[in-house]
Amino acid sequence: MAKRTAKEWSLRLLPLAAIAGLVVAFFALGWNRYLSMDLIREHGLNLQAYARAHWWTALAAFIAVYALATASTIPGPVFLTLLGGMMFGPYVGALAQATGATIGSVVIYYVYRTSIGTWLRAKFEADAGFMDRLAKGIDRNAFTTLFTLRVIPSVPFVLVNATAGMMAVPLRPYVIATFIGLLPSTFIYTWIGSQLGDLLRAGVRPDLPMLLQQFFWPLMGVVFLSLLLPIGIKLFQMVRARRNAGAPA
Repeated sequence: MAKRTAKEWSLRLLPLAAIAGLVVAFFALGWNRYLSMDLIREHGLNLQAYARAHWWTALAAFIAVYALATASTIPGPVFLTLLGGMMFGPYVGALAQATGATIGSVVIYYVYRTSIGTWLRAKFEADAGFMDRLAKGIDRNAFTTLFTLRVIPSVPFVLVNATAGMMAVPLRPYVIATFIGLLPSTFIYTWIGSQLGDLLRAGVRPDLPMLLQQFFWPLMGVVFLSLLLPIGIKLFQMVRARRNAGAPA
């Protein structure tokens, strides 16, 4: 495995440094206040009206903004998801969010893969140790592994993006598992977002405690995905493994 020069490393790590700088600037300039309930309270109805008047333009802009927010690893996209449901309804909103998040995830995937992922993967293969076996195991079950991580909301989204790039997992299952795995929890959030327009028109100023009270049971669906679904997936894998082990050769 050829060694990289300091110049090569600096060029490859430049995108990572740019992302880190963007996150620092985002908070230093106070832009984080736009990714909060204030975004919905102050601009929700106007953005909803704009989406109705300029549907395709608003949809394309929403996907682009969500992709940028995902690629920049900036926290707070759940509020964008609520806004997407308010602007486009639960179904189109969920598809738009999943599309934007998948595009942004691919960007982060390539940033990590081209900066250190390819080098790490070659190092794993050269060492032929545990990490090499782990990486090859993920390759063999890439879709199942990534789908499981994506469908569980409590798994840090950014961490999955970075790890997939650093492990240089296959791109195709990464993209498909990301898009499909995001839809269940995203639909719950966009459905909640679709109800916020009526609340705002009624003069209600929604905040997080009100959302927890008003939409308790839908949010319990997110808790189910986070806590119980992993257990269900593990049990399914155990049953399938036993059946495969007991099947005649």
